Amino acid sequence: MITREEALKFGLSFDNVYEERPFRDQNWQVVRAKENKKIFLWIYDRNGCVNLNVKVDPQWRDFWRSTYEAVTAGYHQNKEHWNTIILDGTIPEQEIRRMISESYDLITYSPTKKIYEAVKEIPKGRVATYGTVAKMAGNPRMSRAVGNALHRNPDPENIPCYRVVNSKGELAEAFAFGGENVQKKLLEAEGVEVVDGKVDLERYGLEQ
Repeated sequence: MITREEALKFGLSFDNVYEERPFRDQNWQVVRAKENKKIFLWIYDRNGCVNLNVKVDPQWRDFWRSTYEAVTAGYHQNKEHWNTIILDGTIPEQEIRRMISESYDLITYSPTKKIYEAVKEIPKGRVATYGTVAKMAGNPRMSRAVGNALHRNPDPENIPCYRVVNSKGELAEAFAFGGENVQKKLLEAEGVEVVDGKVDLERYGLEQ
């Protein structure tokens, strides 16, 4: 991968992204995520080579810079969170693709998505508390965020938020599932016993 066209083609291969030229200087192209408009790939010519700016996890930032001379601190961007890849032919293509992919992941994989992925891991016949889901999503302190995310569940058929209960095993209020006893019926259909609006966490709770 050494041309602008090759870099752009790979950048546009990700889900829900688009290309844009944000400046009057047509040298600069960017690829953004449609959902949040964030840029994960900058493409421009500099010193006779195509350059790419990609977002980088600070834990990997110095690894890339020390491994390849053609990876440097982000040109015209925050040096802590961005690297520049100089397409001079010295970096294996799979490594360039990996750095671009990591940049895409960093700007699209939000805490809310982590919560939804965690909820998908709750098996049938079991429940998890908000706190347990927060731990599964990587941050035990975001129990409130779990509740907010589940109330905005964009895909109820595949994100089984009815399997989430509070720390006492109590079900959510009726409005959360569109009607009285809806959560109860969904759980009972999977073999989870609900007594007086509560689930026995020792029996059905997912341990973490």
